[in-house]
Amino acid sequence: MNPEHFALLEEARRRLPDGFKVEISVDTIVMMVSPSGIHQRNLLLVRRQFDRHAPVDLLPSENTDLVSPNVGKSRNPDLTYLPSEALETSDNQVPSELAAVAVELVSPSNPENGWVGKVRDYPLMGIPLYLLVDARQKTVTLFSRPDGTKDHRREDVDFGETLRIPEPFDFDLVTSDLLPY
Repeated sequence: MNPEHFALLEEARRRLPDGFKVEISVDTIVMMVSPSGIHQRNLLLVRRQFDRHAPVDLLPSENTDLVSPNVGKSRNPDLTYLPSEALETSDNQVPSELAAVAVELVSPSNPENGWVGKVRDYPLMGIPLYLLVDARQKTVTLFSRPDGTKDHRREDVDFGETLRIPEPFDFDLVTSDLLPY
């Protein structure tokens, strides 16, 4: 990855007011405002289910920078699960290929970031599962089986249905308590 991009990213992080986060994808810096109550509620409901089924060697982490310098990406999912040793660092960046899943809740102000940018970037970054909760459309989508260029499987359910989350979690995600925007 271009070192100038990382320098810009760090400068943006220093200058942003509280409540903002920033990511980089190719040559684009993406800045986002803090999430709403519904966003946080839905995320916590999803997280509780993942927490109950996560292998003991994986820890949840919210808003961790996942970086993949080889493909020029730095993304910050709402939730990810990482090996505990990956979080034994004072650095604020973790290699993306260590993530077992990236969970995103679609931002009503920037839905294309979740539906386009991250659908494109996460398989390139070696992230095996991408769960996308879209409270605008009342849907949950799981992208899986990446080959380094794209995901080869997509499963969609509506709020109220269950979605099978594969290994290493291996459970049925219940979506009936998720709230729409």
